[in-house]
Amino acid sequence: MPLTKADITRLRSLQDKKHREALGLFVVEGEKVVGELLAAKFPFTEIYATEEWTSRLSRPDEPRLTKDGSPYLRNVTPAEMARLSHFPTPSNVLAVGKIERASLTAASLNHGLTLALDGIQDPGNVGTLLRIADWFAFNRVLLSPDCADLFSQKVINASMGSFARVKTFTAPLAEALATATVPILGCDLQGQDVHTLKPLRDAVVVLGSEGRGLSAAVKELVTYYVTIPCYGGAESLNAAVAAAIVCDNLRRIAGN
Repeated sequence: MPLTKADITRLRSLQDKKHREALGLFVVEGEKVVGELLAAKFPFTEIYATEEWTSRLSRPDEPRLTKDGSPYLRNVTPAEMARLSHFPTPSNVLAVGKIERASLTAASLNHGLTLALDGIQDPGNVGTLLRIADWFAFNRVLLSPDCADLFSQKVINASMGSFARVKTFTAPLAEALATATVPILGCDLQGQDVHTLKPLRDAVVVLGSEGRGLSAAVKELVTYYVTIPCYGGAESLNAAVAAAIVCDNLRRIAGN
């Protein structure tokens, strides 16, 4: 059954945040990202794919679908995929998932390690930070509402599948951190050397945007600041690079 004009309009509209929010759906496109999310057992509601992609599903090195048959998987022609695609060069597969947001409980920040993002607006950085949290087994990532949209294609692509594995929450950051009883570590150039940290198994690491740093309301809640010592002439580090170094030190001194 050919795609209708309404099908195409709906799927193409999901590239815009306002339509994603209105429909409660998001879209990802591309063999690599769809394969990563399928491998992580993400429950897509719809998959649109050309025969070139579906013909490889029986290969042992290709991701398997977790549901059988239509309407979960719908074959489309290359011409139809070109009309659906959000890219100049269409891929062979496009998948749709439901936007679902978990509620942050007041006490959850007091257990384990949390990476909190304060106004990180670059989608690539947000996606990479999810990947970093996944790599270092942080218990959760908390995003302020002014961060890049978690359900944008750029964020999901940059996360390399971590989008499906990391627990994420979006909430007013100062309000959420005010309930925490564990140390809140703010990343700041004027902080103490991160290599001198004492072991912490429960903590929140807060990272601000490269442009403005931490917001004033969040700064009032920081227990102490940490920094990465500079030995050269660079003015600053990329937010994701800085987060990776801080997270690595937290895991190293904790011994796990």
